[in-house]
Amino acid sequence: MYARISGVGSYLPGQPVSNDELIKRGVDSTDEWIVTRTGIKSRHLAEPGCTTSDLAYEASCRALAAAGIAAGDLDLIILATSTPDFVFPSAACLLQSKLGNQGAMAFDVQAVCAGFVYALSIAEKFIRSGSHKRALVVGAEVFSTIMDWNDRTTCVLFGDGAGAIVLEAAEKPGILASSAHADGSFNEILSVPGQINCGKVSGDPFLRMDGPAVFKVAVRVLADVAKECCEAAHVPPAELDWLVPHQANIRIIESTAKKLGLSMDKVIVTVDRHGNTSAASIPLALDVAVRDGRIRPGQKILLAGIGGGIAWGAVLLEF
Repeated sequence: MYARISGVGSYLPGQPVSNDELIKRGVDSTDEWIVTRTGIKSRHLAEPGCTTSDLAYEASCRALAAAGIAAGDLDLIILATSTPDFVFPSAACLLQSKLGNQGAMAFDVQAVCAGFVYALSIAEKFIRSGSHKRALVVGAEVFSTIMDWNDRTTCVLFGDGAGAIVLEAAEKPGILASSAHADGSFNEILSVPGQINCGKVSGDPFLRMDGPAVFKVAVRVLADVAKECCEAAHVPPAELDWLVPHQANIRIIESTAKKLGLSMDKVIVTVDRHGNTSAASIPLALDVAVRDGRIRPGQKILLAGIGGGIAWGAVLLEF
C-alpha cells in the first residue's frame, strides 16, 4: 500500500499588503531593501480574531473539493502550525469540528517552517502501515500575531496563510521518499522565547531571529536533505521536474537550487506574493503550481523546508 496526493488547496486572508503599505504603517524600511534581500513584495495579514483553524478550514475545503471526497471520509487530520488557536485543544481538533468530521485521529505538529514536510512524512507512514486510508495534511499560520512590528529584520518577512493536501491510500507509489532531521543546539537562532506562566506572559512573546546564522545553516542543510531524499528514492536531482522549497527568502531558494544543479526554471517561487508563511508556505506554493498547470500528473516533485528547532526535512513524490 502506498500514499498519493489526490487534492491540494490553499487560502490567503484579505488583500495583499505591499512593502510600501507596511512602510506607511510605520515599519522602518524601504521596498528596495526588502525586495533586494528577500524577494518579498507583499504578504497577507489576517484580520484580528481570524485564527489558524479558520485559515486551515478554507484551505482544507479547497483540497477536499479537488480530491472529490467529503470531510467525513477522512480518518486522519494533521495540522502543522506554530501559531495554534489555543494552548489546547489542538488546532487540528478545532479544524475537525469546523469540517464536521467526527472520529478521525487529529493532532498538531510543531516544527515551525519544516512543519508541513514533517506532517506529510508522518501521514504517509500511517497510510503505508494500513491503519489509515485518507489523511488531510495542513500547514497553517497566523504569524502576524507573534510579530514585533518595530523589528524590521523580522516583521517584513512573514505573512499569514494556509495550504492543504489530501493524501490517500493507493496501489501506485506517490510519496517516494522522505527524510527529516533536527539539531536543537541551534534553538536560539530562531525562536519565540516567551511562555504563559500563571496567566501572564513570561519572557519575550515575539519572534526573534539571527538572520545570518539561519541563512548559513539553511543553505547547507536544505541541499543535503534534498540529496538524501533523492538518493533514498534512486532519483537523481537532474530527473526532478520541480523543486518546491520553503518560501522564506529568494537567496536561500536560489542557493538550494544551485547546490542541486537545478535551473530556477524548475523551482516554484511564490515568496514574492505571500512572504514567509512558515508551515503553510510549501503547500501554498504547491497549490499555486498545480492550479496554474505547471505541476502535472506523473511529474517528480521535491519538497524541502527548514524552520526553528532547527528542524528540516524533504519529501520526494510523484504527483
